[in-house]
Amino acid sequence: MARRTKAEAAATREALLDAAEDVFLERGVSRTSLEQIARHAGMTRGAVYWHFRNKADLFHALLERVRMPFQDLVDKIEDSARIESPLEAIRLACLTGMARIEQPRYRRVHSILIHRCEFFGDIDPLRMQDELSNETYQVLLTNFTAAADKGELATGISPDVATRLLHCMLTGLFHDWLRHPERFSIRERGEALLDSLLAMMRPPDSG
Repeated sequence: MARRTKAEAAATREALLDAAEDVFLERGVSRTSLEQIARHAGMTRGAVYWHFRNKADLFHALLERVRMPFQDLVDKIEDSARIESPLEAIRLACLTGMARIEQPRYRRVHSILIHRCEFFGDIDPLRMQDELSNETYQVLLTNFTAAADKGELATGISPDVATRLLHCMLTGLFHDWLRHPERFSIRERGEALLDSLLAMMRPPDSG
């Protein structure tokens, strides 16, 4: 009985997050009330407060459902494929991330963060975006440093430069795609851009 009650509570929490995703995307975060989220979910406001302290707590939980630390992507690639090339690990992790972000939930929540979220109370969208960006940058730098140590970077391209080039490409591609996701596949376009950029970073005789 207790196990079923716990499962029901988890299902209620997920339903509230689903409702918040819908309403945030439609109205924007600051213009959405917890009562509107509860009503959209067919529940009471008390149900919302049972699971979340406030709107900021709910919003952070929404982000956590789609959070995909770049280091986790790299680790999974290296564990599953036994990749020994840092550049190839970077490439496959990027492609995995692009494929995942095309999934509806990932796209919708990131659209909310980038385009439908304003400064409100404890919600600081720029700080959240910076945290995600800085986390990715540091992991890229670590892996490009390993690539340089293995002779995978061309002379004149330092790990820092390589990191900035790829980080800028990914950031620009991500924001461009989120504005008009129906116009192109971020996975397909991203793979072409990524392969071209990494080819320019490799030594001329690396094949």
